Amino acid sequence: MAFLEIRGLTRRFGGLTAVDAIDIDFAEGELLSIIGPNGAGKTTLFNLISGHDTPDAGSILFDGRPIAGLKPERLAALGMARTFQHGRVFANLSVRDNVLVGAHTRLSLVRRSVPVIGPVVELFAALLRPARVAAEEAALAAEVEGIVTLFGERLTPRLDQPAYSLSYANRRRVEIGRALALHPRLLLLDEPTAGMNETETAEMMEIIGRLKADGLSILLIEHKLDLVMRLSDRVIVMDDGEKIAEGLPEQVRNDPAVIEAYLGNRAVGGAA
Repeated sequence: MAFLEIRGLTRRFGGLTAVDAIDIDFAEGELLSIIGPNGAGKTTLFNLISGHDTPDAGSILFDGRPIAGLKPERLAALGMARTFQHGRVFANLSVRDNVLVGAHTRLSLVRRSVPVIGPVVELFAALLRPARVAAEEAALAAEVEGIVTLFGERLTPRLDQPAYSLSYANRRRVEIGRALALHPRLLLLDEPTAGMNETETAEMMEIIGRLKADGLSILLIEHKLDLVMRLSDRVIVMDDGEKIAEGLPEQVRNDPAVIEAYLGNRAVGGAA
């Protein structure tokens, strides 16, 4: 059984079919890239997988469990995390607190064990800070610092700075850090190097490579094909909502249908 199994996934917007009967079998521990020209349906596919949109037809199984139509918070609890094409951070929160938000599904505060009197227990925890709560907070704080360290000097000196003060590239790093704080079983990265220069892209490529080496299952949308070809175990190519090619990176690179799909889209990083 595939770790992520998609069959006949379809999404229509009026007369436009953005995702057209897509089938995908994704193995645990794999890095699978989804590429294609702008408007091919890649982000819509991610929205369907991650619960930010609902398919018109088809099925999605995550580790054998049907998930089509589940809300993002339910999928987060199952171990699915994603980043967005246009980075999303909490502007007025610090880098530290932005990353800490990602750990919300793993909190084991006392109130969860006594749901009937949750508000009372929550107030008790806030005022008296039992040892269990204090220990959990300390452990999460240390974990956040470890995640931020992954991005080196890009984020470490800015741990307590508000997200609105960061560069676009650093906000994207914070978003990835927040996703990692969830301890995901499946990570969806939507153009993680968008807006980054060559040096920053190389740094991000190294980070993604380390996550892959650690065994994390990754679905990647990326326009920079050099990164895709170096990191991917397999590549799927979409155009006009359809899957037009699938295979090993070198097979896909030389596929005539892929070359044709990219003609006239030379703005896509290195695609032509």
